[in-house]
Amino acid sequence: MLVEKNVPLEPWNTFHIVAKAHFLLRVARCDDVQQVLADPEWGPRQKFVLGGGSNIVLTGDVKALVLKVEIMGRRLLQETDQSYIVEAGAGESWHDFVTWTLDQGYPGLENLALIPGTVGASPVQNIGAYGLELQDRFESLDAVDLQTGAIFSLNAAQCGFGYRDSVFKHGPTGAAPGSVPQQGMGLAGRALITTVRFRLPKPWKPIVGYADLEKKVLETEVSQPSARQIYDWICDIRRGKLPDPAVLGNAGSFFKNPTVTPEQCADIIARDPKLVHYPLPDGSVKLAAGWLIDACNWRGKSVGQAGVYEKQALVLVNRGGATGGEVMTLAKAIQTSVYERFGILLEPEPQVV
Repeated sequence: MLVEKNVPLEPWNTFHIVAKAHFLLRVARCDDVQQVLADPEWGPRQKFVLGGGSNIVLTGDVKALVLKVEIMGRRLLQETDQSYIVEAGAGESWHDFVTWTLDQGYPGLENLALIPGTVGASPVQNIGAYGLELQDRFESLDAVDLQTGAIFSLNAAQCGFGYRDSVFKHGPTGAAPGSVPQQGMGLAGRALITTVRFRLPKPWKPIVGYADLEKKVLETEVSQPSARQIYDWICDIRRGKLPDPAVLGNAGSFFKNPTVTPEQCADIIARDPKLVHYPLPDGSVKLAAGWLIDACNWRGKSVGQAGVYEKQALVLVNRGGATGGEVMTLAKAIQTSVYERFGILLEPEPQVV
């Protein structure tokens, strides 16, 4: 067990904010976690799980012991008449894993192509894009309890998936000390995901009901695209809209799309008829956070070296040397503007550390 000291974290957060981990352990297998928990020096120390760093804002050095997840591996577990069940280690790149599934002939994740981050982080955020959410393809996962070292598994119901939400984003709900996590229990800060499994459908059907994909169908006159075609379209769409984190630091969409009642939506439309909104099956209405930010004239503006991306107001970027404080000052100013104009408080997606 090798605990590294004063490790730069700039390469491991997609905002490229300069910070360091006072202590860092690379986790390549479950045993690494169990060893550190059993160690009298490191076991009691506060811990912070780090995947690809694509959904965090670092506001300073991390004093907790950083557990850098580097568990690798991809394989087909089972094939039936109805599905392929595939498994990946939590440290695998999400986009590389999606590409691998298609290369192997296992379609179903193509709508989630080019989302930054790791496989292990995908259920935490319940990632979603272009008409598909992770929960739609999720089978189960394995994790290590960071209090007891016990290995446990969760199915979809136990993960408590919601819009950009899961049980891993909520605190404990009164569990007995030393107990193995159960359904409905908040697991924020308590679990390190090691392996994730997905159920990919057979027969496969394309999901192209999203506006940008419908436009591609019309442009190409391909009414029944293959999974690879959809993958290529989505990579093209995302590259056209979103900055490459390797070139311009960012964490993707910074705010969640808010959900309101039909009455609230109608009230806003009465004042702003061009409001971009989407009715949901439960009767509520989802609003486009990017449109709300745009309407408050934030596109292209900056606070220090943190700015709003010129091509997509939902994305905050590091223009070069931005601090986490500058990013959060900009985010709070945007929240204030949107609230004052629309009465809606935008909720940030990234975790602030």
